[in-house]
Amino acid sequence: MRITKSLCTKLLWTTVSTNPQTQSLVSQYFSLLHSSPNPTHLRHLHARLLRTSLYDNVIISSKLVLMYSHHNKLLPHSLSVFVHMPERNIFSWNIIIGEFSRSNFPEKSMELFLQMQKSSDVKPDYFTLPLVLRACAGAGTMKSGFCVHGLCVKLGMAVSLYISSALVFMYVTFGRVSAARLVFDRTPKRDAVLWTAMLAGYAQNGEPTLGFSVFREMISLGIELDGVVMVSLLLICSQLGWLKHGKSVHGWCVRRCLEIGISLGNALIDMYVKCSSSLSHAYRLFVKMPHRDVITWSSIILGYGLAGSSEIALQLFGRMLIGGEKPNNVTFLGVLSACAHAGMVKRAYSFLEKMKDYGVVAELKHYACMVDCLGKAGLLEEAELFIEEMPVKPDGAVLGALLGGCQVHGNFVVGERVAKRLIALEPEKPGYFVLLSNIYAASGRFGEAEKVRGFMQQRNLSKVPGYSLI
Repeated sequence: MRITKSLCTKLLWTTVSTNPQTQSLVSQYFSLLHSSPNPTHLRHLHARLLRTSLYDNVIISSKLVLMYSHHNKLLPHSLSVFVHMPERNIFSWNIIIGEFSRSNFPEKSMELFLQMQKSSDVKPDYFTLPLVLRACAGAGTMKSGFCVHGLCVKLGMAVSLYISSALVFMYVTFGRVSAARLVFDRTPKRDAVLWTAMLAGYAQNGEPTLGFSVFREMISLGIELDGVVMVSLLLICSQLGWLKHGKSVHGWCVRRCLEIGISLGNALIDMYVKCSSSLSHAYRLFVKMPHRDVITWSSIILGYGLAGSSEIALQLFGRMLIGGEKPNNVTFLGVLSACAHAGMVKRAYSFLEKMKDYGVVAELKHYACMVDCLGKAGLLEEAELFIEEMPVKPDGAVLGALLGGCQVHGNFVVGERVAKRLIALEPEKPGYFVLLSNIYAASGRFGEAEKVRGFMQQRNLSKVPGYSLI
């Protein structure tokens, strides 16, 4: 946002003529374009400009490119205007690269940057490179990101605040948090945006302790905190099970009269779902939120589904569909978990089929829920057949769900087969050997149970005792 503002300011005052009358016309048309209410009005202005010499003005034509994009006409209108511009400067290139970078076409942004490098004399500046780095992150092309980082170093721009923030964002997106931290540490001057990006990087990549240390540094340096920081901090609390700290963050937001928007509301609901034994706080927040998205619905449905409140979870799912919200894979995980807890086998099958209607592809975790549902209902042979007919190879979670059902219902024949498959799949996990030994002991086959225990001692396998974070 700050890059776009700076670009527009520079674009307005960079004129191609010192003629006061021309400057006045440029300023007037710039304002008209900026305040254009819809694409039809914009096309009328476009046609008028084509009949005058003002269309040749790089400021006006660049603003036209930007406004078409703002009216969701990036393709083909913005690109067409850009391609036919009589003259292009760095601001023109930055606008088109930036608009594609922020759209669903990051690859096109990278293509335009390469075109600028190869077919024009325009050189990238401190605004261009962050846009390209974000395009690399959006496209998921790590190799291209490394190349652009190299170009930043070559041009002596790598320590720029804008570029450093974009580099941290890119490396965090790729899951390369250590590389992001290296960029962060090498940046001499850091602002709130850079600190927030680093904090979010640790939070989003499962490094809550390091993320909390970054937050403490921010506090000691007097960095201004906002809702974006609170979202990352709530994620850290969720990962560490810190209900008390999560409530403190919630209280801070209330005392600062911070608006509980969708992102912050979702983070709070997620924290209460994961950290609290009761879902009352999460539900109260859910009810009070003026606007909800699929993440809001999915979080509360999954929370009730995992807690065993099956009827509430399914009622919420019904309300979600009535409200016109399209469910995602997490939503269906929640309803399948609810069915598993309640032993609703037929409904679980129907939800698994319903996923296709919404274009959601079933993953291993969904199949694990289905197997768990069948196992808890005592349909162990059916669950075993379901696993054989799965379109993907089962993992430890799927087979483990079936083994759990075998233990509950005392089916040692199926349990033995499943335990052996688990050991073959993940031989480094001692828990499976212990389960197989217990199955043998429960069925009176003590000799074979001893053999399994002896094998564990030979392989130096021992089960780690469980512990609680509370």
